[in-house]
Amino acid sequence: METNQQQISDWNGPVGERWLTYNDWLDERTAAYGQAAFLAAAPQAGEAVLDIGCGAGATSFELARAVGSGGRVVGVDVSEPLVGRARERGKALGLPVEFCLADASRPLFAPHSFDLLYSRFGVMFFDDPVAAFAELRKTLKPGGRLAFACWRAPAENDWYGLPLRAIRCIVEQDAVDTDAPGPFAFSDPQRVVRVLGEAGFEAVELRPFEAPFYYGRGETREAMTEDALSQVFRVGPVARLLAAQSEQVRERATVAIRAALAEIATEQGIAVGGATWVATARAP
Repeated sequence: METNQQQISDWNGPVGERWLTYNDWLDERTAAYGQAAFLAAAPQAGEAVLDIGCGAGATSFELARAVGSGGRVVGVDVSEPLVGRARERGKALGLPVEFCLADASRPLFAPHSFDLLYSRFGVMFFDDPVAAFAELRKTLKPGGRLAFACWRAPAENDWYGLPLRAIRCIVEQDAVDTDAPGPFAFSDPQRVVRVLGEAGFEAVELRPFEAPFYYGRGETREAMTEDALSQVFRVGPVARLLAAQSEQVRERATVAIRAALAEIATEQGIAVGGATWVATARAP
């Protein structure tokens, strides 16, 4: 099977369509984590930047504003729906960003093309991460920088774990395979250091970063709860887990998750824990 083919299929199918539909919501909820990686990356005016797993382009546009008219930003993603949206948004904003529909782990760009490789949650899905990062490293200029955000362990991220814990007595759940491509593939910092080191990067560092993940907002706590509940069932593990279940099981799960969310509703909204690593490294 071609490398990353499953991920490519998913992101050009229902997964990509869901992310496209709820992209604004997802961008808002993950902005703080991307900003932490952005600050670590420190893009400079005139630099050339590759945004890996750019999605619908929000991070690419921020990078473009930082590097200015003398710089260059290329956003790359495997999802045709998301790249299409990114191109539409780029034209409307008038920002000089190029979007490329491609697998970032494959040879795409000439060696020494970029000063910076950046990603907000776009690098955890490679079938062979060492090979992928080795290819990406080749695109960096000597001394070029890498900075990305990746999720820490599932137990540290209640945006993932809270609804699943609420239904653990209703639906059987498999343990998360943190060695497989997916959101938690880089949750083990030792694995990240090993992968990047074997790919030829130097000065690898990981720093923890936490920020609230706002599940739901609204004028009342009831409205917040319903907002959060709707998102739980649209994007994330619960939607996939319950897809093959009976209507009765889905109804029981809905009641349980609604109750768990209502318990943590405050005047500011429904916020749960979000914990990431901000990884940085350099090319030789």
